[in-house]
Amino acid sequence: MDKKYYFSFIDDVIWAFRDLTRQKPASLFDNPFFKTLKTAHQNYGLKVQLNLFYRTDYSYGIDEFTLAEMTEDYKEEFTQASHWLKLGVHALQEFPDYPFVNATYNDVYKVYNMIKSEIVRFAGEGSFGYGMIPHWLPVSKEGCRALYDCGVKMLGVTVGKREEYSGDPDSLPYGHAFRLRQSKTPDTMTFTRETKNVAIARSVCSYNHIEDPSFEQNDKVLGYRYDDETGLIFKKLDDEFDLNQYTLAELKEELKRRESHTLMCIGNHEQYFYKDYADYQPEYAEKICEMARTLQNAGRECIFIEELVELGKDK
Repeated sequence: MDKKYYFSFIDDVIWAFRDLTRQKPASLFDNPFFKTLKTAHQNYGLKVQLNLFYRTDYSYGIDEFTLAEMTEDYKEEFTQASHWLKLGVHALQEFPDYPFVNATYNDVYKVYNMIKSEIVRFAGEGSFGYGMIPHWLPVSKEGCRALYDCGVKMLGVTVGKREEYSGDPDSLPYGHAFRLRQSKTPDTMTFTRETKNVAIARSVCSYNHIEDPSFEQNDKVLGYRYDDETGLIFKKLDDEFDLNQYTLAELKEELKRRESHTLMCIGNHEQYFYKDYADYQPEYAEKICEMARTLQNAGRECIFIEELVELGKDK
């Protein structure tokens, strides 16, 4: 297989849709966030999936916006851009973390279809992405069954050795222990995450977790396998790294370090684009373009995560 990469996620997306609705720019791509993505696509062949929240979170104030309010004024532009820009499901809102880790079938099914129906309404069916990167990744077994019934083609997973939760809430960051105490299911455990952000190295996992990094898979390069219990395709996020965790200079070095790898998974999060966010990154747009430029110059093709299923059929 030729070298490829997938910019499989810009997670936590909602503010850009709020701005489109309230500011009403003449074009979808007059919005600065979407303009950045179009520039990277036109100049460097970027494809990207935005993973959406249904609503803004009260942690940032009570001025709520939901996708139900999103204008349909840009539906034609979304449709025309659907070959490189997809919109997918992430979660109801930003908090609590791990929203699907102990979720019921009905809860996951409802949230998924709440978001999907709005996306189809304002952006068209062709803009919807069926590869899913859930908020914080873990999903219960019943939740996985719901996602299969919703038509999800490929689901991101966590990877690492499972361990029982010790019962000590301080063993997990950011109050994450709450989700282990609330409606805990047997498939919910903990694991050590390989990440540059050591603050979240200790994490929660659920049914969509692969304990052995060398798990039996459809293909050693594509890195996915079928789960017989739920019918889903579980996808290890190959060489995953988050642009938000690197400065522009560090990003260049990281891309160089990984240049021999056949497949890369790259992503980031929406909120770091915004100046009024506590951890605003002024290099946000530049990093996306630098990533896409570097990988295009290296001969890599950008694909959607769900395209890996079709690549596997060709093997």
